[in-house]
Amino acid sequence: MNAPLSKTITLWLFVAIALVTLSAPTVVVLGASFTAGNIITFPPEGLSLKWYAAISQATDLRDAFLRTLFVAAVCTAIAIPVGTLAGIALAKYAVRFEKSFQVYLLLPFTIPLIGSGVGLMLVFGNAGVLGQLWPVGIAACVINLPFMIWAVTASAASLDPDLELAAANCGAPPLQTFLFVTLPAVMPGVISGSLLMFILALNEFLVSLLLVDARIVTLPVQIYNSIRSIITPDLAAISVVFIASAAAAIFLLDRLVGLDIFFKSK
Repeated sequence: MNAPLSKTITLWLFVAIALVTLSAPTVVVLGASFTAGNIITFPPEGLSLKWYAAISQATDLRDAFLRTLFVAAVCTAIAIPVGTLAGIALAKYAVRFEKSFQVYLLLPFTIPLIGSGVGLMLVFGNAGVLGQLWPVGIAACVINLPFMIWAVTASAASLDPDLELAAANCGAPPLQTFLFVTLPAVMPGVISGSLLMFILALNEFLVSLLLVDARIVTLPVQIYNSIRSIITPDLAAISVVFIASAAAAIFLLDRLVGLDIFFKSK
């Protein structure tokens, strides 16, 4: 066997191992959600949709899922204008305290999430709004906003400044130039960043655990509270719903922007 062929086989072997490792939990959860038994098993004990019917009738899970969607919507609604303007500013202008902004962009990788969660819990507690849903959306936005800024900055960096100069020479005021030239040019970054923010907020657990009480828990917290006593197949079914939501967001991203553009913005 020659050297190039052995390298190719080794490379694809590692790729196959990585794919199996990454997809195995999803396959197990997906199979367990269709079990006909009363406990989670894989392979499933027969095939049935009864656990999907059970979660559709479970008011606690449905209400928790709706609250999670509200949190994700609040997070995305705040991230779009803030992240868009910040990303454009960092890409186009000499911003004061730019190095401080760059440090902030590294926070998701340098600050433990429990530290950020405790700090936000103290802030919202002093403000007297702890235990409500909308602060959870704000907290998720604060923690994950760098991802939105990165996506917009990558799109803004490829913007040809001559387009804005041409609009200005034609008599367009700054606001009109921004709305009809700059914003459409960075729209791929805005769309990819906002969908990413929505997915991250949808799956936010630790911050939700610290900021909500037992009356208004989000779905990740509801699942956590359930598995502390017993793990039943309905939890696998609701996990599949989460996976399907993320897959739908990725499909939407591919249709609106294209995954190739999304990966280039990372």
